[in-house]
Amino acid sequence: MKVTKRWHWIGVVLLLAAPMYAQPPGAFLGELTWPEAEHRIRTAPLVIIPFGAGAKEHGPHLPMNADAVVMDYLCRKAVEQLPVLVAPPILHGWFPAFRDYPGTEVADPHVFQKYVFEVARSLVRQGAQRLVFLNTGITLATGLPLSIVAREIRVQFGVPTLVVSWDDLETEAMEALQEQPVGGHADEIETSIHLYLQPERVKMEQASRDVAGGRKNYPGYKPGLFSRNPNDPAYSETGLFGDPTLATAEKGKKTLAILTKQWLKALRGFASAKLRKTK
Repeated sequence: MKVTKRWHWIGVVLLLAAPMYAQPPGAFLGELTWPEAEHRIRTAPLVIIPFGAGAKEHGPHLPMNADAVVMDYLCRKAVEQLPVLVAPPILHGWFPAFRDYPGTEVADPHVFQKYVFEVARSLVRQGAQRLVFLNTGITLATGLPLSIVAREIRVQFGVPTLVVSWDDLETEAMEALQEQPVGGHADEIETSIHLYLQPERVKMEQASRDVAGGRKNYPGYKPGLFSRNPNDPAYSETGLFGDPTLATAEKGKKTLAILTKQWLKALRGFASAKLRKTK
């Protein structure tokens, strides 16, 4: 028995020391048996906790699963190309900017933060080496509570963590694909992505240009809001910001290629983050 255990841990050490390209392909945690999962959690260079809204408004023309569909796409690309382990997704979260619209939200940010923390802590307890939080929202929105979780996990348990949000993956090449003067939600780019990924659910006849409010031209963080109150300066008839009428599936394909390249770059870079030495 002792010999068997010894060789098991020697195998674990060798696997962790191997370059990513030499390790087994990635996997989704929920598709494994528990003995397989026990091994993979301990040996995967990265364990990903994906977060994307399962039901959040994206204008009158896009399905409410938009964030979750992109999250799933990026996770599948990671599993196809890298020896990562992807935990079951978190589909409910804190979306104060969209609270006036139908959808599923954990309105208390502390409850959402605590929930994500407990998911992360369970993976750390089972031996996860490094944790990546994928956020298909933006850094200064859903990225806020996720970043607090990442910091606490790092401090409390010594496990390296990384938060990758949508805007972390944007590049100048992605900006160059746009014809709209401004945008940011259910706009030309996001609509293009879903014309490529799930065209049967996009209602282009309902798409319209809406740039009410524009962008601010002064420093500071101004929390965004899509209000349904006509007396509010942030009033929105559509719940979108930008010009989705300019969207095409080809732009969506090119955008996803850019996002995927940046996402894999982040994972490959973080996989070499140093681990705390064991005694």
